Amino acid sequence: MTPKIAAYLADHLPATPCLVLDVDRVEQNYRTLLSALPLARVYYAVKANPAAPILERLVGLGSSFDAASFEEIEFCLAAGAAPAAISYGNTIKKVSAIQRAHAAGVGMFAFDSIEELEKLAEHAPGARVYCRLLVQNDGAEWPLSRKFGTTVETARELMIRAGELGLDPYGLSFHVGSQQTTTGSYETAIGRVAMLFTDLAQAGVKLRMVNLGGGYPVRYRDEIPGIDRFADAIMHAMTQHFGNDLPEILIEPGRFLVGDAGVVSAEVVLVCHKAKDDPVRWVYLDIGRFGGLAETEGESIKYRFTTGHDGSETGPVAIAGPTCDGADILYERANYRLPLALRSGDRVQLQSTGAYVTTYASQRFNGFAPLAEYYI
Repeated sequence: MTPKIAAYLADHLPATPCLVLDVDRVEQNYRTLLSALPLARVYYAVKANPAAPILERLVGLGSSFDAASFEEIEFCLAAGAAPAAISYGNTIKKVSAIQRAHAAGVGMFAFDSIEELEKLAEHAPGARVYCRLLVQNDGAEWPLSRKFGTTVETARELMIRAGELGLDPYGLSFHVGSQQTTTGSYETAIGRVAMLFTDLAQAGVKLRMVNLGGGYPVRYRDEIPGIDRFADAIMHAMTQHFGNDLPEILIEPGRFLVGDAGVVSAEVVLVCHKAKDDPVRWVYLDIGRFGGLAETEGESIKYRFTTGHDGSETGPVAIAGPTCDGADILYERANYRLPLALRSGDRVQLQSTGAYVTTYASQRFNGFAPLAEYYI
């Protein structure tokens, strides 16, 4: 929690649940990332948090943007981003969305299938396109599964076909999974990309760009490697495989830029025991999986909790949300412990919740209002 957020919560005591996000911290994270990877162009993954104050600050810093929908493109344009600074990075797009993006001046699109490539050739003629590869997500706390990406062999065929269809075969991309905690997946993926660059060059297709995707982690409950460690591994792999002929490097951070800039303030609704001889207390909060904490599914992202009783004796807890849905359990197996003094009405803070919380919040499931947001 930054000092600005702590002061805001103390001075204003906003109703819970709410997110308070320090936009200055976003800028600090952006500058830290640029310092670590100075050869890369940052395309902020808008889906992490599309709030206007964040986008406007990043526009002022010279950031580019990775959009997952035409609606996100509109958010970026409204914040002052130039169309040329926007990449339509979703490989699954409606024809109408492609048409609107192309008409708005967006000139770079992702794809991973011949069907999507043909849509782009028809509705965004001449656009720069990049093919997303399917890579391993080992080490990621929020893997992206097999929904996105294609094989190296298919990507080769698709990039050749892109030029034949009148598109500009610009480059290749991959994503090693969100909240990636190891560097190995980046290094392996870069090696595969480099081999495909060489293969395509021999086939007469000169690629110019590698999009390294996102995945750069933030600290939740457990320690994670610093961004310098990822940057060193990435650049070592790039120079090892490309030598002095480095392609343009794009990165798509989302969580890294906004995650630790935000704190969710919540209220304890109930603390109880399920059985007299069970040491585990159930702690119910006024925010749960349907209120924005969707990444607790499978207990994947493990948020860090702070309370007004920190430093006192603790005991084991299960933590759940307020809804009448049996799936609304945040943590039951992850060995969380909270102060024994915790009571109904107490406030708790969920640290590093600036990413993938507000946009996951449901629209009044069980009647609960969406998460309130404050950008300071």
